[in-house]
Amino acid sequence: MSKEIRIGIFGVSRGSCFFDSILANNGDIVAICDKNERRAKEAVKRLGKVAVYDNFDEFIKHPMDAVLLANYFHEHAEYAIRCLEKGIHVLSECTAAATLADAVKLVRAAEKSNAIYMLAENYPYMTFNREMKRICDEGTLGKLIYAEGEYNHAGDPYGDAGDKANLYDGEKHWRLFLPRTYYVTHSLAPIMFATGANPVRVTAMPVFAPVPRDANVASNSGDKAAIITTLNDDDSVFKFVANSSFGACDNSYRICGEYGQVENVRGTGGKIMLRYNKWNKPADKECINYYMPGINDKDEELIKTAGHGGGDFFVIRHFLECVRENKPHPFDVYFATRLSAVAIMAYRSMMERGVPYDIPDFRKEEDRKLWENDFLTPCYDSKGNAPTIANTERAEYLPTEESMKAYDDAVAAYRAAHPDED
Repeated sequence: MSKEIRIGIFGVSRGSCFFDSILANNGDIVAICDKNERRAKEAVKRLGKVAVYDNFDEFIKHPMDAVLLANYFHEHAEYAIRCLEKGIHVLSECTAAATLADAVKLVRAAEKSNAIYMLAENYPYMTFNREMKRICDEGTLGKLIYAEGEYNHAGDPYGDAGDKANLYDGEKHWRLFLPRTYYVTHSLAPIMFATGANPVRVTAMPVFAPVPRDANVASNSGDKAAIITTLNDDDSVFKFVANSSFGACDNSYRICGEYGQVENVRGTGGKIMLRYNKWNKPADKECINYYMPGINDKDEELIKTAGHGGGDFFVIRHFLECVRENKPHPFDVYFATRLSAVAIMAYRSMMERGVPYDIPDFRKEEDRKLWENDFLTPCYDSKGNAPTIANTERAEYLPTEESMKAYDDAVAAYRAAHPDED
């Protein structure tokens, strides 16, 4: 039996999605922290005996080995740093840092700590993405020179009020201010992981297409997407979008080498297309190979039931393995902060309609010095301070009064009809 790891969870809404995977990997959930009393009570019903906190200062005093950070998207760095300073291992569920200064502080804290930091990026572990990495590692594609990533999460502009009530807790919520380049992890991490390439220079273009004026959407961004391109440290090139919202929802990836290419085919539920030129075709392959990859893992049944195509299970299993064996993970603090830096620099490029920006390498002290005081942010921070930069390339864009009223009315009506969900 593997060593039991005591885990605290900060943020129960998303954090509860990992309960089963933690328990299946011999993790002991000893404490939870959430300001929402209803969600905390629901967690206790599932977990049984567990300490409950609504304040991080008290929560972090609880005896535990590791913390899963599942709080607001843009507020992970400050809490990760506090954990690392106490020698508590960190699994950060979303983006590592929302400002360049926070990325610098996080790297410095991780280097000083004897605890492990890992980004809980789950999309690389989807079955088709694991198969694409296997093919890249196999070497039959030759030198990898180009890749694409697309996380397209379109939303109904007249959508369900229940979803809005659950996803947004007010008109200052981060989702209403997030630029289209910031949620880059699900698009970029899978192709970085599969190819091993690291972006070093970025350029981005906005796709401005605001929602209808009477939609019940309170977003402060009129952009549907940002088209991002990076030059990488191995001279390859990536093209990807972050949290885009156009066409039909899908997650798609494509990796091209000198001899062939592999992609998951849109709209097929995860099928792979692996293709070679006839003069480069391996003896055991066809020119066109079209198939549904298998999970091929000892924990296949558990993976099938986990969220995000099994990705939620893999991040937990790998994190707990790293803690038990005291070994680093590929999604370490340098990988994580590079993703954050790409998102931030891509936004600055987008704001200037494609001006290239170099990506900081936070392994280097000269890069840290350059950005250690850069706290520019398009979102309200954890203390309620207002954004310091616009969150869309057309800074004059704001949701209409009609749209804001439709949003407020829809959320208020839903909450009045479902008081137990407050």
